[in-house]
Amino acid sequence: MLNEKNVTYDKAYKFAIRIVNAYKYLQENKKEFVLSKQLLRSGTSIGANIAEANGGISPADFSAKISIAYKETLETKYWLSLLKDTGYIDEKSFTSIHQDADEIAKILFSILKTSRIKKQ
Repeated sequence: MLNEKNVTYDKAYKFAIRIVNAYKYLQENKKEFVLSKQLLRSGTSIGANIAEANGGISPADFSAKISIAYKETLETKYWLSLLKDTGYIDEKSFTSIHQDADEIAKILFSILKTSRIKKQ
């Protein structure tokens, strides 16, 4: 399991703050209410699942929660791409937040590979 204070959790938490701020911007300035809600749900779910993984009662439980966090990261990247390609967010904002999501996804995938190897 991960330590209570860890880099992955910290990155996901900071990312969630960015997602909440993007959500507020999209709602208030772009009057976009559907895609932004999806982005909010998936983008904040990443850290929540990492937090649950930290409290996992077994290696299988830990791996399952990290897997969900990884999938939520992929979903978030999808919503970000859709928001960019429909003109709701500009290229610069997209690139910055998408890179953060990509970094988190790579970390989570690495954790998944390691946790699944240990399980065998």
